[in-house]
Amino acid sequence: MKKTSSEHKQIILDKIKEAGDAENYVTDWEKGYPISKLKKNVKKGSSSKARGNRFELKVRHDLESKGRFVDKWNNNIDLEENKLIIAKRKYNPFSKVMTLGTGFPDFITIKPVGESLYQVIGVEVKINGILSKIEKEKCKWYLDKKIFSEIWIAKENKVGRKSEVVYEDFKERYIKNKLN
Repeated sequence: MKKTSSEHKQIILDKIKEAGDAENYVTDWEKGYPISKLKKNVKKGSSSKARGNRFELKVRHDLESKGRFVDKWNNNIDLEENKLIIAKRKYNPFSKVMTLGTGFPDFITIKPVGESLYQVIGVEVKINGILSKIEKEKCKWYLDKKIFSEIWIAKENKVGRKSEVVYEDFKERYIKNKLN
């Protein structure tokens, strides 16, 4: 049996104290390990998720009002295998809900531009408009494989108390900046 260091022992004792503080902490089990989270952070996370869902719905309605056909994109990319895969569905055992549509990007939009020509664009919805490193790699992969002609990043722009949807082209924001 290994001897635990005093630092590791202190971390364990702190977690035990947090788990016992029911007024400020809630304990979740992730991958078989207990994780103590501040209650105020859990509440903030759920309100952020709800805000993101409302904005995603607003983006969908905005795209449809501009004459585009919009659908959830249910695929994702496995960057290690370099191929397109079906997005995994998420199941919440507490609310008995299966979450669909966890693909990247969030939407696929199609707009007829000619007799038999269509413009196919992927739309990723981000309130702050900032993509992670992995999301940038996925966008570049989609463009390189010509799955989408463009990828737009839908972000929120506050005008007073109201918010409007602003679309940025991925190529203009990320790829051209690296060349300069």
